[in-house]
Amino acid sequence: MESTSTSSASSIITTLGAGSGINMTQLASDLAAAQFEQRTNRLTAKGELLEQKITAASNIKNGFSTLASSLGDLVRTGNLAPLPKVANSSVATASTPLGTIGKGSYSLEVTQLAKRQVLTGPAMASATDPVGAGSLTIRFGKMDGTTFTEDTGQAAVDITIASGSTLNDIASSINAAGAGVSAYVAQTVNGPQLVFKGAEGEQSGFVIEATETPGEEGLAALAWNPAGGAAAQLKEVSQDAMFTLDGLEMTSKSNSTGQIAPGLQLTLTGTNIGAPTDITFANTTGGVPQTMSDLVTALNEVVSELNRATAVQGGELRGDPGARSLKLALSQLPGSIVMPNATGNAPRTLSDLGLVINRDGTFKIDDDRLAATLERDPDGVAAMFTTGLYGVYSTFDKLARSASSTGDANSIASSIKRYQGQAEKVTEMTAEIAEKQEALRLQMVSRFAKADARVAASQSTMSFLQQQIDAWNASK
Repeated sequence: MESTSTSSASSIITTLGAGSGINMTQLASDLAAAQFEQRTNRLTAKGELLEQKITAASNIKNGFSTLASSLGDLVRTGNLAPLPKVANSSVATASTPLGTIGKGSYSLEVTQLAKRQVLTGPAMASATDPVGAGSLTIRFGKMDGTTFTEDTGQAAVDITIASGSTLNDIASSINAAGAGVSAYVAQTVNGPQLVFKGAEGEQSGFVIEATETPGEEGLAALAWNPAGGAAAQLKEVSQDAMFTLDGLEMTSKSNSTGQIAPGLQLTLTGTNIGAPTDITFANTTGGVPQTMSDLVTALNEVVSELNRATAVQGGELRGDPGARSLKLALSQLPGSIVMPNATGNAPRTLSDLGLVINRDGTFKIDDDRLAATLERDPDGVAAMFTTGLYGVYSTFDKLARSASSTGDANSIASSIKRYQGQAEKVTEMTAEIAEKQEALRLQMVSRFAKADARVAASQSTMSFLQQQIDAWNASK
């Protein structure tokens, strides 16, 4: 690089000694470039190396994140997901709560779906006419014929109704209150009516009380209770869902039951009184050998890139703390306990699933050990492939999150952030040098222009003197 700069300078000096007619603008540009050439070249080389480091580290981080994400998809909805299935799909849909695993089969009979109370106000002349002002109070509890038993565990809700409010305004005020009751204005054959809808569940019934502002009466028309209100206004009574699972009676205030058995939750959609249906879980352990094989293939792709990037000769990330930390974590994978709550002889490490590390850091599967573990404890193997706090997916997900976290100074993500910061500084320094080079060029152009003018004047004088000498010689 230094010899190139010397050669450029020599060329410029030669040009400078060529006499008049020099391109002063080009000369100034060449001289300014030569002045900063070495620093510019060093920054360019450094910037290119930093980009290589960023690319290599990003490929490793993204590859590991993709691996963990793909494994999560398999566990949630793929071949490793022990998803429950309801034989009569019109009765319910079944799913597995996050972090749980289900197995076996169940019998389901739904005798009653959860419902929400639907109450209407009286028909009005117009939805845009003022109704009244004051407040509406909503109390919650159980509705039973003409009897309402308030649930004191649920706080009553007061909704202020501003002066001049219309049906539309009142509906908006109720919805904005988030009181557990929604409202809308229905355009019926009898005229606009305010419709109130509560939440599902027996204790989600409600009554409405009105307090009117003197001189702006009218809200009392929207008040309702089963003892004195028009029965026709109560369109639907709230109730709990009722069903049996394996003959055991159960209730739910919502048609979404939450977990009712290990790895099982339901969304009830219909009844099947007297005709129970079956819920079954698929056996997923058959897909474990192929999953482990695919996992090792994907893992080895990341390891191969990591080994290449950290090679002593030519590796962009040789000595990088993030890459070194990830290599250490991967080397400890087979023996890591991924199921700390496992008891007895239940599988607890990835080596129990046949994972073996080679001397070069790549992995392989011990098929015999995996087969022996599957035969000895298939349920324990299935438990290792869930989306819970522990297991195969959780282990790789934590590694991927750690590699992607800039909060850890020894992560790949922190290395990328550091290199990006250095690259930004190189860009700034390159811009500063470009500015200095341009300033020097402009200075030289100005100075050379003055010198060129002096040279031109000297040449004019020399030409005049030469003419005088020539004339004198001719006269002799």
